[in-house]
Amino acid sequence: MARQSRHDSARTDAPRPPSAKPPRGLLRWFAPRAGSARADAPPRRSTEDIDSLAKRIILPSLPVSDEEMARATHQDRGMQLARQEAWGTLSEKIRYADHTRLATPGGESASLLLAAGARSDIVAAAEDALHDGQPPAPEAIEALEEALDEMPGDYPTALVVALAHIDIAWAWRNIAARDDPATAARAIAGHIASAEVILEPYDGAAIDAPSVAAARCALIAACDKRGRRVAEEYEALIALDADGHRHIRALGRHILPPYAGGVNALEVVARRLAARSQDTWGAGAYTWAYLDALALEPRALDLLEPGFFVEGLRDILARKDDQHIINLLAAFCAIAMAPGAGNRVLSPHADRTRAEIHDCVDWILERHLQELHPLIWSQTLLMPGHAPLLPSRRALIAKGRQTALRIIAARFAGHIADGSSLAFSRQGMYRLPAL
Repeated sequence: MARQSRHDSARTDAPRPPSAKPPRGLLRWFAPRAGSARADAPPRRSTEDIDSLAKRIILPSLPVSDEEMARATHQDRGMQLARQEAWGTLSEKIRYADHTRLATPGGESASLLLAAGARSDIVAAAEDALHDGQPPAPEAIEALEEALDEMPGDYPTALVVALAHIDIAWAWRNIAARDDPATAARAIAGHIASAEVILEPYDGAAIDAPSVAAARCALIAACDKRGRRVAEEYEALIALDADGHRHIRALGRHILPPYAGGVNALEVVARRLAARSQDTWGAGAYTWAYLDALALEPRALDLLEPGFFVEGLRDILARKDDQHIINLLAAFCAIAMAPGAGNRVLSPHADRTRAEIHDCVDWILERHLQELHPLIWSQTLLMPGHAPLLPSRRALIAKGRQTALRIIAARFAGHIADGSSLAFSRQGMYRLPAL
């Protein structure tokens, strides 16, 4: 009940639905009108027109969502315990989160968030040094390894230290490899080797620890030579934590490079996962596997079966009716699958597939959206398929809200041009006539 009342308080600026039930089927309001352009092919409008129409979209906006609060809570707790060197307490919390499959409302693993917070100071220091053109000070990672020496046989501490090595290896690759490839290659190899040694004694399935299985997947994905084991490792992780859609999305991203299997392997794995996780996701695993991959590599559209993908969208929302997930999928369809997204020339089949997925934004908005999470929209716009690299939070919130409202206004411009408005509630999207 607390969650519900918090959302109610966030909606005070939005008019309540009329006492009569809002129209359930929007065909009445949004069906193509006689003699007018099709609703799914509205005439082009100027930016000024769209901005004016966007002012008549009545949609509560949460600058800080439940999902963000939950993630921050776990990460901050992990960071505080590491700073206090309370490794025993941190270990207990990671074990509990693993064994209970504790997750945020949007499906993020609490154990991995705790581990992310615990290593965040060390990783941030390494990234800052590399951005400044300097190698990271070895004392930082050595301090973490001392904690590992003090907690022998403790898998949560090993998890934190191994993931810190993997993160620093990625930092070398993403920041310094172009300027000094030889030094970067040696550093990457050293950190990958250290992570491998640290994780070697632990079997995620044997100790019922999805976080360890996820760390092994991250290790494999960071090492080109063992890339073809990506699918095998991720499928073992997904079997261990079937509800964790983040794992399925990560598999889609990490299998894209040719050394890991590429687009052809993605289609095979996505179908296999859909068959194996039918009870959990329906066809949703197929969609989760492609979600980030399509944003990063539009050529994956050539193999994707659009009907199966759309079925997966519907199955996900039938099983996970959470506003974070709804915003995520709506932003993906609206932005990542927009015509011309990625600035690449695609095959006719890929263009048709992208258009079919793009059009799903209409029914997701109409039937599911109740509140706007702006950061999801700005991330999809600026960093599709990646974890966000946050500059000014206020700027991202404003950009995300502007982007979402413009998209909604553009999709339904022909139906609110008469001065009416669109409002969103638990009963769905409905139209308020002009006064």
